[in-house]
Amino acid sequence: MGASLAGRALERGAWSLETVPIREFGEGRHRLVDDTPAGGSPGMVLRADVLARAIDHASPPGDERPRILLSPRGEPLRQPLVRELSAGPGVVLVCGRFEGVDERVIERRSLREVSIGDVVLSGGEIAALVLLDAVVRLLPGVMGNASSGETESFESDLLEHPHYTRPAVWEGLAIPPVLTSGDHGAVERWRRAEAERLTRERRPDLWERASRRR
Repeated sequence: MGASLAGRALERGAWSLETVPIREFGEGRHRLVDDTPAGGSPGMVLRADVLARAIDHASPPGDERPRILLSPRGEPLRQPLVRELSAGPGVVLVCGRFEGVDERVIERRSLREVSIGDVVLSGGEIAALVLLDAVVRLLPGVMGNASSGETESFESDLLEHPHYTRPAVWEGLAIPPVLTSGDHGAVERWRRAEAERLTRERRPDLWERASRRR
């Protein structure tokens, strides 16, 4: 998060990040944070009491920031949620490890479970980076051209249209003539049609949702 757009915005103070190691709130001399699953099964589970202490430290009473647990069983991370978070007071991200997190701390600390996709990672840290990068780039002044974020994939339930640049012909392939015609209306119609075509072909779930909104 210290590189590229996010890194430069961090240096300018457009956003900030505080990391809270869960082990600092562990039990005993060895700072234990997990234990065996109740009922038996492989792996280890993060303890409710330990994780709650870390959450309470990061998000004391009165903190209005939403609390999100990065979890493969959570709701899918989609652009509307990203925009909601970028317009809000900030976010507290809880990164699990091992087999999972004690369900009681999810309930008692009102953790909203969010998933970045149908995959299982070693922990929530990488997923947290994905969410942070998506949110930070939408903050005012982070992107050089604010309108860039308004025409990207998922902003209107459509995938983004194809892009081209110089050279005009590369390995026998030319830029579509409409893009060099100077007819801005024709360009926009072409981009819309291409976005719809790609969405129908690659993401029928998105196309169905976009069709309902028409």
